[in-house]
Amino acid sequence: MLKAWLREFEKFAMRGNMIDMVVGVIIGAAFTKIVDSLVKDIIMPPLGLILGKMDFTNLFVVLQKGSGEYPYKTLLDAQNAGAITLNFGLFLNAMISFLIVAFTVFLLIKTINKLDEKISRRETAEVDKNTKECPFCCSDIPIKATRCPHCTSRLDNEE
Repeated sequence: MLKAWLREFEKFAMRGNMIDMVVGVIIGAAFTKIVDSLVKDIIMPPLGLILGKMDFTNLFVVLQKGSGEYPYKTLLDAQNAGAITLNFGLFLNAMISFLIVAFTVFLLIKTINKLDEKISRRETAEVDKNTKECPFCCSDIPIKATRCPHCTSRLDNEE
């Protein structure tokens, strides 16, 4: 029973779809790190500067004071003091990261759909070159056919 289950799992794991998914997860993890850096290191500093030298990672509300000097200047100070905080600045950074990833995925899917549509149109054009329509049943049939395989009508008189 266990051997059969392991063989079935191995068959599943070695399929192309599973390997593609693993590659996608690895690339997704790397892309997430890049997007996080983009948000934290590129987008948020100028935005914080425009909004009065605000550091979004230090936007928090103290729910319960900890030890140490209050008010806390940074989130790290609050965390080190053992304060319980609501970290809406970190949440804002995460939301911006999510929007960038979602927009990128949207563009990727849109591009894939366009390519798929072009390939589909090209395949349809190739089929149209190699087929003709039966005048009796309106089915697509090979261009050299002398009898329709669908309705068996004779087509000798065409062309």
